[in-house]
Parts: sequence; C-alpha cells; structure tokens
Amino acid sequence: MHRQKINDATNFIAKLSLAKCVNAIKVFISYGLSRLIGKPLMLGMPLAISVEPTTACNLSCPECPSGLKSFTRPTGRIEVAVFKQYIDALKDQLIYLSFYFQGEPYLHKGFLDMVGYAAHLGIYTATSTNAHFLNEENAKKTVESGLDRLIISLDGANQDSYQKYRVGGELDKVIAGTKRVLSYRAAIKSKTPFVVFQFLVVRHNEREIESIKRMAKEIGVDEVWFKTAQVYDFKNDPNQLIPQNERYSRYTTGANGSVQSKNKMENHCWKMWHSNVITWDGKVLPCCFDKDAQHQMGDLGKAEMHQIWDGKNYHQFRKELMKSRKNIDICSNCSEGISIWQ
Repeated sequence: MHRQKINDATNFIAKLSLAKCVNAIKVFISYGLSRLIGKPLMLGMPLAISVEPTTACNLSCPECPSGLKSFTRPTGRIEVAVFKQYIDALKDQLIYLSFYFQGEPYLHKGFLDMVGYAAHLGIYTATSTNAHFLNEENAKKTVESGLDRLIISLDGANQDSYQKYRVGGELDKVIAGTKRVLSYRAAIKSKTPFVVFQFLVVRHNEREIESIKRMAKEIGVDEVWFKTAQVYDFKNDPNQLIPQNERYSRYTTGANGSVQSKNKMENHCWKMWHSNVITWDGKVLPCCFDKDAQHQMGDLGKAEMHQIWDGKNYHQFRKELMKSRKNIDICSNCSEGISIWQ
C-alpha cells in the first residue's frame, strides 16, 4: 500500500507541466491577495474540475438527490464530443479532473472513452463509483483507460449494514469488482489506478471502521478514506445518520442541545478560487454542494470557461462569500476541512 501511495504521488507530479505550475502559482496568488485586500481577484484558471457524466444512478441512497430522483434541474448525460471541447479549452492549465458530481459514472457508455481522452492529454483523472458495473470488461477498460484514481464507495462491512444506506446495492458486487480491477492492474503491471475504499461513516456503521480497514488490507486496496455524511436536515436527522462519534461527523451538539455544523463559516473558500463543477448539460457551478444547480456561474454552451471563471456572476458570488458566507445556502452544509480522515 505504501508503494502504491508513492506511485500515485509521483504519477501526479509527472503530469505537472510548466504551464500548469505557472497557472497554479497565479491561482494561489489570487486567493492570497483576495483575502488580504478583502475583494475577489482572479489571475489564473481552474486547477481542478468535476465533470458530471450522468445524473442516472442504480441505487437509492437516502441523502442523494440522484438516488432519490429529486432533482428540479434537467437530468441526462454529457455528450462525449462536447466533453472533449470543454477539455481541449482547459488542457494546458487543468491538473485534476474528477468524473463525478451526481449519478453513477459507469452508466454512461462513453465514460471510459472520456477518461482515456483526458489521460492522453496528461491530466490526472479520478472518479467515484458504487462499483456495481465493474465486470471483467469494464475492469479491464478501467485500467487500460489510464484512470489515475478509482474511489469506490463501500459503506458497510456486511450486506445488512451496506444496504441500509446504499439502498438497492449488493456488497458482493462491490468487492468482486474491486478485485477484478486490482487483479488486472497487477496482471499488466500497471501503476494505475490508485484504488481507494471510501467509507461514509453514519450511525449504523460507525463501529465497523476497523473491519473495513481489515477488509481493504485483505483485498489489497491502496487506501481507505473515512468520510463524514452530509445530512440535509441535520437539525432533525430524520434518517438517523449522524454518528455518535463526533470525530466522524460534520456536526456537533451545542450547549443548548441543538445540532450545528462544525464548519466555522469564515468568509473565504479555497474552492471558489481553484475548482468548479460542470454539469452534464454544460452549466458551471461553484462547487459540489450545489447539487441542484441553483447557483449557475455560466453556461459553456454560450461562453468559454475563461469568460465565466472571471465573469460577472463569479465575481459577485465570490464577493458575497467574502462578505457573509453564512448567508449562502449551499455553504451551510459545507464540509471543507472536516470531511475525510485517512
């Protein structure tokens, strides 16, 4: 596992060009100066982007708008040719590309073709999946696509626990799919993808943390991440998901007994300066917490990313965030800095 972490780090560094490094410096300077002067300033382009292959999903997780089919925005899947246009315009500056927002990426038939295209351009690629579609063919294609990081959601050490959140899911399929990827990676002596088990810690599975660590070690997974759960109605927690161990929770109980977010809601956010989200239909969103696309910064069908990134809507959004972040709805449940432990 340690060797694979080193491989992943060196692989990431190897993809850094001079142009990408210069852009990253500009973005860091922009963020620092913005905080110093108290006004938004942008000198570079995004370092990281999340692209939504599709909004479709095979599971029905209780806190997921995709699984619950509760979107108010249009649903669908991105066209491969359109995706290539987006990436061609960003390839010189983009360092990290995540193929995930809402939905299950493997339900898009062209998903791995898009991965291969981005990988060929020297962009570090990642995705998050429920791993129900990692059959022999897809496992082989996943490794051959050049995908750098494969994040597999596994939220229970047994079927009963797993299906309480991953409603409709089959733990055996997840494990079998993971093994197929690792087996083929070893067979062709590939260094990628770096395979991660991501364990969403909720009340019914919080005692299974050590079991998951053992399972990952036995299977040969490269790393395990423990992620806190986003609960929309966290004050009431209707699905009883918030764990009792506050180390693995985004929330804490105040002196008056009320549940509140751990996030201090300071008037700045690194995400607003280095990354954003592109929905399947080309809408540019500030971050992954805007699941229903209520805060659209622009439309890539009507403008280029550089126009949107440093445009009027983004400038106003960053300005409002720096003035009173707590008044922005999608920030109220933000987990930046408190979401994952390894």
